[in-house]
Amino acid sequence: MDPFEIGPVGGIEFRPVKHDIAPYKEVMASWPRDNKSRLGNGKLEFVDEVFGPESLEFDGFGRGPYTGLADGRIVRWMGEDIGWETFAIVTSNWSEKLCARGVDSTTSKQWKHEKWCGRPLGLRFNKDGGDLYIADAYYGLLVVGPGGGLATPLATHVEGKQILFANDLDIHKNGSIFFTDTSRKYNRVLMKYWVEGPRAGTTELVAHLPGFPDNVRINERGQFWVAIDCCRTKAQEILVHNPWMRSLYFRLPIKMKILARIMGMKMYTVISLFDENGEIVEVLEDRKGVVMKLVSEVREVEGKLWIGTVAHNHIATLSYP
Repeated sequence: MDPFEIGPVGGIEFRPVKHDIAPYKEVMASWPRDNKSRLGNGKLEFVDEVFGPESLEFDGFGRGPYTGLADGRIVRWMGEDIGWETFAIVTSNWSEKLCARGVDSTTSKQWKHEKWCGRPLGLRFNKDGGDLYIADAYYGLLVVGPGGGLATPLATHVEGKQILFANDLDIHKNGSIFFTDTSRKYNRVLMKYWVEGPRAGTTELVAHLPGFPDNVRINERGQFWVAIDCCRTKAQEILVHNPWMRSLYFRLPIKMKILARIMGMKMYTVISLFDENGEIVEVLEDRKGVVMKLVSEVREVEGKLWIGTVAHNHIATLSYP
């Protein structure tokens, strides 16, 4: 069907499975909408200064943000006088000549270099010691000290199997590190895994979402911000429940953006705040994609939302509440 590998899964082993998800009508009929499209009031900052800032973090002294870039670096903001500085790299393979491609870092021009340069995604500081833990899409789980520099690998395999796509992480109060390895088989949902208490070791569904969730970040009130690329369509539901049809559809020699348009998908940004029980507290949208598209993470810090993106060259901010 696709001898020149033009389609979205050209040259890739693609064996879709049936997903057990809540019905389209059930989810979309009950999901609250932001009729004022308040995310459109946000501000784009550091345009063409940061490239694909997927995850945002602040250290124990309030410095930051720190963010991982598509060119393989972790950088931090040092204020107007200094600007952005390189804080850490994930591999000794990194060089400016090979990896630094500026605004082209978030395009296909960077893809063939990523496996050498690294692609740091999730970032978390250990507030006690000041170490920064890094989930890298190619180099697994790493850590770098408070002074930055070359990160040290912590894990590249789990139970003998290579970590294929480390995505995000968190640090428990007992010192344990939990991180995600993006699956090639299962769909993405927002889930809760119990670490302690009578339900320890079990997983439960937290919420049905209108689109595809990315990182989850807790605020100081114990609530959770979820970045969502929106929205589901009725046509998608047919593909979800029919793997054979999805297998054919994504092998068509047509670009993904066209296939998505055929399914009625018009991507825009939704961010949602949930309480610890999975109840919706807040929904903010940018329906027209005026300011924000393809968000990956939301951090709430001192009355401001810092919003990352894996695909664009800026950070978005919005005063909140």
